[in-house]
Amino acid sequence: MGIAAFFTSIPQQTLQSLLEDPEKVVGLLYPDDYEDPPNSMDVDKAWHGLHYLLTGEAEGGEEPLSLAILEGTEIGPELDFGPARYLTGEEVKAVAHALAALTPEALAQRYNPRDMQEKQIYPEIWEDDDPESVDYLLHFFPDLQQFYADAAARGDAVIHWMA
Repeated sequence: MGIAAFFTSIPQQTLQSLLEDPEKVVGLLYPDDYEDPPNSMDVDKAWHGLHYLLTGEAEGGEEPLSLAILEGTEIGPELDFGPARYLTGEEVKAVAHALAALTPEALAQRYNPRDMQEKQIYPEIWEDDDPESVDYLLHFFPDLQQFYADAAARGDAVIHWMA
Protein backbone atom coordinates (compact mmCIF):
# COMPACT_ATOMS: atom_id res chain seq x y z
CA MET A 1 0.00 0.00 0.00
CA GLY A 2 1.38 3.46 0.79
CA ILE A 3 0.37 7.09 0.96
CA ALA A 4 -1.24 8.67 -2.10
CA ALA A 5 -2.37 12.26 -2.72
CA PHE A 6 -5.83 13.08 -4.03
CA PHE A 7 -7.29 16.30 -5.41
CA THR A 8 -10.80 17.53 -6.17
CA SER A 9 -11.99 20.89 -7.39
CA ILE A 10 -15.22 22.36 -6.11
CA PRO A 11 -17.23 25.53 -6.72
CA GLN A 12 -16.50 28.41 -4.36
CA GLN A 13 -20.04 28.09 -2.95
CA THR A 14 -19.31 24.49 -1.95
CA LEU A 15 -16.12 25.60 -0.24
CA GLN A 16 -18.09 28.25 1.66
CA SER A 17 -20.54 25.57 2.80
CA LEU A 18 -17.67 23.39 3.97
CA LEU A 19 -16.12 26.28 5.87
CA GLU A 20 -19.43 26.73 7.70
CA ASP A 21 -19.57 23.00 8.54
CA PRO A 22 -16.08 21.45 8.13
CA GLU A 23 -17.33 17.97 9.11
CA LYS A 24 -19.02 17.81 5.68
CA VAL A 25 -15.58 17.42 4.09
CA VAL A 26 -15.59 13.71 4.90
CA GLY A 27 -18.85 13.17 3.00
CA LEU A 28 -17.49 15.04 -0.01
CA LEU A 29 -14.21 13.15 -0.12
CA TYR A 30 -15.63 9.75 0.86
CA PRO A 31 -19.22 9.56 -0.44
CA ASP A 32 -21.44 6.64 0.51
CA ASP A 33 -21.45 5.34 -3.07
CA TYR A 34 -17.62 5.13 -3.09
CA GLU A 35 -17.48 7.10 -6.33
CA ASP A 36 -14.64 9.56 -6.77
CA PRO A 37 -15.76 13.15 -6.36
CA PRO A 38 -16.33 14.96 -9.68
CA ASN A 39 -13.32 16.82 -11.07
CA SER A 40 -10.86 14.75 -9.08
CA MET A 41 -7.50 13.11 -9.67
CA ASP A 42 -4.61 11.54 -7.81
CA VAL A 43 -0.85 11.46 -8.17
CA ASP A 44 -0.42 8.11 -6.45
CA LYS A 45 2.78 8.00 -4.38
CA ALA A 46 4.49 10.64 -6.55
CA TRP A 47 3.17 13.49 -4.37
CA HIS A 48 6.30 14.10 -2.31
CA GLY A 49 8.66 13.77 -5.26
CA LEU A 50 6.55 16.17 -7.29
CA HIS A 51 6.47 18.65 -4.41
CA TYR A 52 10.27 18.40 -4.28
CA LEU A 53 10.59 19.01 -8.03
CA LEU A 54 8.29 22.03 -7.74
CA THR A 55 9.93 23.59 -4.66
CA GLY A 56 13.29 21.92 -3.97
CA GLU A 57 12.03 21.23 -0.45
CA ALA A 58 10.60 18.32 1.52
CA GLU A 59 7.98 20.66 3.03
CA GLY A 60 6.94 24.22 2.38
CA GLY A 61 8.74 26.20 -0.26
CA GLU A 62 7.88 29.24 -2.27
CA GLU A 63 4.27 29.97 -3.12
CA PRO A 64 2.36 29.42 -5.27
CA LEU A 65 4.10 26.15 -6.27
CA SER A 66 4.24 24.98 -2.65
CA LEU A 67 0.44 25.11 -2.58
CA ALA A 68 -0.01 22.66 -5.45
CA ILE A 69 0.39 19.47 -3.41
CA LEU A 70 1.24 19.84 0.27
CA GLU A 71 0.26 23.29 1.44
CA GLY A 72 -3.05 25.08 1.88
CA THR A 73 -5.43 25.77 4.73
CA GLU A 74 -6.54 22.80 6.82
CA ILE A 75 -10.21 21.95 6.78
CA GLY A 76 -12.25 19.29 8.52
CA PRO A 77 -11.34 16.45 10.83
CA GLU A 78 -8.25 14.27 10.84
CA LEU A 79 -8.28 11.83 7.94
CA ASP A 80 -5.85 8.98 7.29
CA PHE A 81 -2.82 11.27 7.15
CA GLY A 82 -3.92 14.59 8.59
CA PRO A 83 -6.79 16.86 7.64
CA ALA A 84 -7.62 17.85 4.08
CA ARG A 85 -6.38 21.21 2.86
CA TYR A 86 -8.05 23.71 0.59
CA LEU A 87 -7.00 26.41 -1.83
CA THR A 88 -9.29 29.31 -2.70
CA GLY A 89 -10.16 30.08 -6.29
CA GLU A 90 -7.53 32.84 -6.33
CA GLU A 91 -4.86 30.48 -5.01
CA VAL A 92 -5.89 27.89 -7.61
CA LYS A 93 -5.42 30.49 -10.38
CA ALA A 94 -1.96 31.35 -9.06
CA VAL A 95 -0.97 27.67 -8.88
CA ALA A 96 -2.34 27.01 -12.38
CA HIS A 97 -0.36 29.94 -13.77
CA ALA A 98 2.85 28.83 -12.06
CA LEU A 99 2.44 25.21 -13.20
CA ALA A 100 1.72 26.31 -16.78
CA ALA A 101 5.11 28.05 -16.86
CA LEU A 102 6.91 24.75 -16.19
CA THR A 103 7.76 21.93 -18.55
CA PRO A 104 8.53 18.30 -17.76
CA GLU A 105 12.04 18.93 -19.07
CA ALA A 106 12.55 21.81 -16.61
CA LEU A 107 11.32 19.62 -13.75
CA ALA A 108 13.61 16.77 -14.83
CA GLN A 109 16.56 19.13 -14.43
CA ARG A 110 15.55 19.67 -10.80
CA TYR A 111 15.73 15.93 -10.09
CA ASN A 112 18.52 15.38 -7.53
CA PRO A 113 18.29 11.85 -6.14
CA ARG A 114 21.00 12.37 -3.51
CA ASP A 115 19.29 15.45 -2.13
CA MET A 116 15.94 13.66 -2.28
CA GLN A 117 17.33 10.74 -0.27
CA GLU A 118 18.85 13.13 2.28
CA LYS A 119 15.53 14.95 2.64
CA GLN A 120 13.70 11.60 2.89
CA ILE A 121 11.38 12.31 -0.02
CA TYR A 122 8.66 9.67 -0.04
CA PRO A 123 8.69 6.89 -1.22
CA GLU A 124 12.51 6.95 -1.01
CA ILE A 125 13.17 5.14 -4.28
CA TRP A 126 15.52 7.71 -5.76
CA GLU A 127 18.71 6.50 -7.41
CA ASP A 128 21.32 8.32 -9.50
CA ASP A 129 21.25 5.96 -12.44
CA ASP A 130 17.56 5.04 -12.56
CA PRO A 131 15.67 7.11 -15.16
CA GLU A 132 12.44 5.32 -14.21
CA SER A 133 12.29 7.23 -10.91
CA VAL A 134 12.10 10.67 -12.51
CA ASP A 135 9.87 9.30 -15.28
CA TYR A 136 7.46 8.08 -12.59
CA LEU A 137 7.20 11.62 -11.20
CA LEU A 138 6.94 13.31 -14.59
CA HIS A 139 4.19 10.91 -15.66
CA PHE A 140 1.78 12.72 -13.30
CA PHE A 141 2.87 16.28 -14.03
CA PRO A 142 0.77 16.97 -17.19
CA ASP A 143 -2.35 15.69 -15.41
CA LEU A 144 -1.61 17.95 -12.43
CA GLN A 145 -1.13 20.93 -14.76
CA GLN A 146 -4.39 20.20 -16.56
CA PHE A 147 -6.30 19.64 -13.33
CA TYR A 148 -5.29 23.07 -12.00
CA ALA A 149 -5.84 24.75 -15.39
CA ASP A 150 -9.36 23.33 -15.60
CA ALA A 151 -10.15 24.25 -11.99
CA ALA A 152 -8.86 27.79 -12.52
CA ALA A 153 -10.92 28.17 -15.70
CA ARG A 154 -14.06 27.24 -13.74
CA GLY A 155 -13.11 29.53 -10.83
CA ASP A 156 -13.08 26.49 -8.52
CA ALA A 157 -11.42 25.98 -5.19
CA VAL A 158 -9.34 22.81 -4.67
CA ILE A 159 -9.26 20.35 -1.82
CA HIS A 160 -6.37 17.92 -1.52
CA TRP A 161 -5.76 15.12 0.96
CA MET A 162 -3.64 12.06 1.65
CA ALA A 163 -4.96 8.55 1.99
